[in-house]
Amino acid sequence: MSTAQLVVQHLPYLRRYARALTGSQVAGDAYVAATLETLVNEPETLGRSTNVKADLFRVFTRIWNSLSVNGHSDQVQHDLPAEVRLGQITPLPRQAFLLSCLEGFSEEDAGVILDVDVNKVRDLVDEAGRELAADMATEILIIEDEPLIAMDLEALVEGLGHNVIGVARTRTEAVKIASESKRPGLILADIQLADGSSGLDAVNDLLKTFEVPVIFITAYPERFLTGERPEPAFLIAKPFQPANVSAVISQALFFQQSARRREAHNA
Repeated sequence: MSTAQLVVQHLPYLRRYARALTGSQVAGDAYVAATLETLVNEPETLGRSTNVKADLFRVFTRIWNSLSVNGHSDQVQHDLPAEVRLGQITPLPRQAFLLSCLEGFSEEDAGVILDVDVNKVRDLVDEAGRELAADMATEILIIEDEPLIAMDLEALVEGLGHNVIGVARTRTEAVKIASESKRPGLILADIQLADGSSGLDAVNDLLKTFEVPVIFITAYPERFLTGERPEPAFLIAKPFQPANVSAVISQALFFQQSARRREAHNA
């Protein structure tokens, strides 16, 4: 397989990482586009190691960290292609956290991407976890038709300090639970449900009456990262690792809180 083909193979995962880092589909994709432009102009930046994916993320990180706005918390630079808001979580710990917990890089590869040693990666991940854990507890609705997966998700989110208001197996059940319970602060949704209905449709029904972050769970994340239409900002691939779920939940709630703070400030 050629280097170009390998880059294309890893692009959905770089886009997922970029969106989690920026909190925006548009901003994340803008940074990915800048990364691809760099690779066209500087093809020698790939192939420095045997891990093309790590090389790709390293080039992205070089571009991200080259902008001064991305080196500080609570900064916004409006002349970028899209607004970049980092809020309260310091950028380097969040990068380490996402690379390790969301993207599944080894500590060694994460260190290469961030240009730090393994001990520093561990320290950064721990720091991010402490920062993200504060003030994040919320009500969660789970839309999942596989009982064992639903049980695992319920135990996981409750272990993080959240409260599960219900588990729905179908689109109809999801709407019913949401209408009869306290409004969720987050939704975890499978995409293909037990009765053939769609988790995407169920979420769209719910978001007509309230707005909350949604994390979609699917065995085929690449199908929803095509760039051809509005896409889920947060995706978890099946089979998932508990650390991945924890990382994405923290990111989704963090960016929701950041948006609310910005709206309150502008009101």
